[in-house]
Amino acid sequence: MIGKIAGRLEYRSTDHVLIDVRGVGYIVYVSDRVMASLPANGEAVALYTDLLVREDNLQLFGFTTLVEKEWHRLLMSVQGIGAKASLSILGTLGEDGVSRAIALGDWSAVSKAKGVGPKTAQKVILELKDKAPSVMAMGGTVAEAAEVEVVETESTPAPPKRTVKQVNPAQAETLSALANLGYAPSDAASAVAEAMGADPDADTSALIRAALKLLAPKG
Repeated sequence: MIGKIAGRLEYRSTDHVLIDVRGVGYIVYVSDRVMASLPANGEAVALYTDLLVREDNLQLFGFTTLVEKEWHRLLMSVQGIGAKASLSILGTLGEDGVSRAIALGDWSAVSKAKGVGPKTAQKVILELKDKAPSVMAMGGTVAEAAEVEVVETESTPAPPKRTVKQVNPAQAETLSALANLGYAPSDAASAVAEAMGADPDADTSALIRAALKLLAPKG
């Protein structure tokens, strides 16, 4: 399994890029959002990858974070969602948007992705709602955007400065706290997603209070 590609960005097309790794070129398919985040041709680049194996073809799909990669794998587990549709959803919403849409049951947000109709979007929400908390929790626990590893040759450009996506660890900590309090994972995820939507920079204490308020019985 090829889990990560690091090398020189040779060229980009509409839906894929070619990355040179020690003289071997790898074609990696990416979403519009990932494509827009990549450096210029000839510069160093690194992507987490997922390998799709078919009888007559092998395809690599690239992601900037492990959380995004995990969402891709989960989206593809839904019947009717192939690699192209998964990248379309991630490209439209981003990993945080996908997490929020599924946790809140917002199928209309998912249906905004090209090639994803309302029925398929509703199926995505239904099948992945209970799996959202585990992926949401990854956001505060996995290392993001590691330093680029590039073969050192005279023609190899210097790797870019490390840029790490800042992730609010309060999300994972709040989900854990709510689970310890006995709340169902799907209910906890919905409350956390809604609370973070209102205040993305909330610390753990504030997020727990906001989530508990949302989970409190109405009336």
